[in-house]
Amino acid sequence: MKAELVKGLYFPVLDQGFVSLVDYMGGDAAIVEAARTSHWKKNKKSSDRDLLRLLVRHRHTSPLEMCELVFHIAMPMDAWRQHIRHRTASVSEYSTRYSEAIDAMARTASNAWRLQATKNRQGSEGFLQDPSISKQLTIREFDLQTFAQEVYKERVAHGIALEQARKDLPLSTYTLAYWKIDLHNLMHYLTLRCDSHAQKEIRDYAWVMAKLANTVAPDVIGAWIDYHFCSVTFSRHERRELKRKLIHDYLAPSDFSDFTTREIEEFKSKVDRLGDVTPPDLTLNVEDAFPASWEPFKE
Repeated sequence: MKAELVKGLYFPVLDQGFVSLVDYMGGDAAIVEAARTSHWKKNKKSSDRDLLRLLVRHRHTSPLEMCELVFHIAMPMDAWRQHIRHRTASVSEYSTRYSEAIDAMARTASNAWRLQATKNRQGSEGFLQDPSISKQLTIREFDLQTFAQEVYKERVAHGIALEQARKDLPLSTYTLAYWKIDLHNLMHYLTLRCDSHAQKEIRDYAWVMAKLANTVAPDVIGAWIDYHFCSVTFSRHERRELKRKLIHDYLAPSDFSDFTTREIEEFKSKVDRLGDVTPPDLTLNVEDAFPASWEPFKE
């Protein structure tokens, strides 16, 4: 799918969020032109696609920075805190000092309450199975968000400064921003935020951005899938262990004496991933998108 067909459309994320590709500069062709500048066209020895895959595979990043994408994003603040950590982007965010806070908060369905992961201190795994508790948590969430909005609007009605009135709004409150980033740094962002260990909410946003980027530079994003997202890297100790297993003494007992407990677990996880990998589907469903004339957070 061509980028012009999706440019300006709003793709929904979560209950009230969205991602829109509002503008872009360059693409696969522009990156090729920049990369070939070193030797000019007379020395062209490979196809454009082969060159793009080589750039991504060997991390020749400068030509990838010749492509830029501008996203319009609506995201709850808890996910935005992770998103904004990627300091390689240019950002213009909705200001709750100048304007009243957006009257929209991300809500959790009663079947979507995730449990704390037992091994990953910052992650989740599985879902709360007691439907009565799940329903009560969702009701309490609604009550809390409603109360917070009422307190905020009461302060504003009394003339309290917006910069102070906002201080007790929950992290579920949505923010709006324009976010511009070059393709090289976007791929770094996607590698981290599309990963299964990332928080689900930001993964949902990252995958929409990956699909939109795929319409701009499909050969580069395809190479990113093959060489980064679906790849596995090994440390010095892991390489030694793999070589011993595969070449020398496969049946001999393993010696993990210089591995930490966590390194052993991560190594075994990497080995488990060495089988066939199904690449993610980057197809965009345009039927789910809102048109460019759509206004967010309007009744």
